[in-house]
Amino acid sequence: MKKRRRNYPLAFAGIAVLIVAAVFLLRWGHERLLKSMYPRTYAEIVSEQARENGLDPNLVYAVIRQESGFHADVESGAGAIGLMQLTPDTFEWLQRKEGAQTALSPDALTQPDVNVRYGCRFLALLLKKYGVRRTALCAYNAGMGRVDSWLGDASVSKDGRNLDAIPYAETRNYVERVEENYRQYQDLYSK
Repeated sequence: MKKRRRNYPLAFAGIAVLIVAAVFLLRWGHERLLKSMYPRTYAEIVSEQARENGLDPNLVYAVIRQESGFHADVESGAGAIGLMQLTPDTFEWLQRKEGAQTALSPDALTQPDVNVRYGCRFLALLLKKYGVRRTALCAYNAGMGRVDSWLGDASVSKDGRNLDAIPYAETRNYVERVEENYRQYQDLYSK
C-alpha cells in the first residue's frame, strides 16, 4: 500500500492567505462603513471656511454632524437653522460684527455656503474667546452668557477657563458627542 504524502505547508500557506485577505476585507469594509457614518459632505465649502477661520476641518464636520446630520434645511425647536444650526439672532450679530453692508435674511441660513461661513466664524470666535475647545463647544450650544456665568462659578470652574462640570445635561451630552465625532473624523481622515 502506497503512503499518501500530505502537503501541510502548502495548506497552511493557503489558509494564511485566506486569513490575511479576510482581515483586509473586514478592515476595508469597516472603514467604509465608518466613513459613511462620518461623511465629509460639503467638503469644498468646509475646507475653504475652515482654512479662512483657522479651524480644523474635522472639528467643523464634527459640529455639523451633531448639529444637523448634514441636512441643510433643518430647523431646531429653538429656531436654529441649517448645517451648523445658527439662530437668526446669532446670524444677525455675526453680520453686524463683520460690518456687512447688506444684511442677509435668516432664510439664507439654509444655504450651505452661508451657514458654514458664519458657523465657522462663530466657532472660531468662541475658540479665540475661551481658548479651550470644550468650553467653546459649551458656548456654541448653550450660549456665551451662560458659559460666562458658569466660568464665574467656583463650583463649576476652578480656573475660570475650564468647566469642571457642565450644569446642563443637554450641553454636557452635546459636548461629549461633538468630541467623539471629532475623534472619529481625526482617526478616519487625518492619516
